[in-house]
Amino acid sequence: MNYLVIKCGGSVLEALPESFYENIVLMQKELGVQPVIVHGGGPLISSLLKKMGTETTFVNGLRVTTDEVLDVVEMVLSGSVNKQIVRHLVEAGGNAYGLSGVDGGLLKARKLKSPVDLGFVGEIFHVETKLISQLGDHGYIPVISPLGIDERGQRYNINGDIAAAEVAKALGAKLCLISDIPGLYVEEGEEKKVFHKVTKDAILELMENDVITGGMIPKVKSAIDALEHGVPEVSIINGMTADALIDFCTGKEIGTKIILAEEVANVH
Repeated sequence: MNYLVIKCGGSVLEALPESFYENIVLMQKELGVQPVIVHGGGPLISSLLKKMGTETTFVNGLRVTTDEVLDVVEMVLSGSVNKQIVRHLVEAGGNAYGLSGVDGGLLKARKLKSPVDLGFVGEIFHVETKLISQLGDHGYIPVISPLGIDERGQRYNINGDIAAAEVAKALGAKLCLISDIPGLYVEEGEEKKVFHKVTKDAILELMENDVITGGMIPKVKSAIDALEHGVPEVSIINGMTADALIDFCTGKEIGTKIILAEEVANVH
């Protein structure tokens, strides 16, 4: 099956136009592409935690996750955000099936090794692709919230970009990271110079120079990791642009295509 993993960040979900979801349905019905959506929900989680008076902190774009925070993460991601995306796809004429990485052991995870203790933040070591393929075979669009589970039943908060990369690696799928910016860029005066193609080495340099910071760090790191593990293509595209997903599927130049260092990069 020709899979495309689409990662929708929480920061863009509220603003995505209906045409975005119509594109997803169209690619499944007419372009022979099986979409798999992995989503985030960071801003909504932060908003709810603030209302509860619970402090939340980040280290290199990853949320420090206590047991209390984890309950909120699961409620927001697997509840309201997941079902909101399912509803949008149904309204666009598609069949969508929302599930969590916890369901059926879809995303098997363990505690993320980190110099700083991030609490219940996990890393995925196995994706149960059979669940995804069965949903696709029955005409559904899987919509996955990025929580993982270990063999003892412990839940883990997984960064959405990292989860999407792991799903793409397991499926051998192309990976499309949806944002509300035109791609990776540098500001030159009042203009944004977008990199339509960028290599791993260039990304590492942009990180060193603090051009790439915060939540973009796990995004580009997961993109590089995906490419190094056989994912054929990774791009960051603006979900607000009309027919951006269709343009991506049909090979048009859009957003920023991330490539490995041994390839030749054309920076425009």
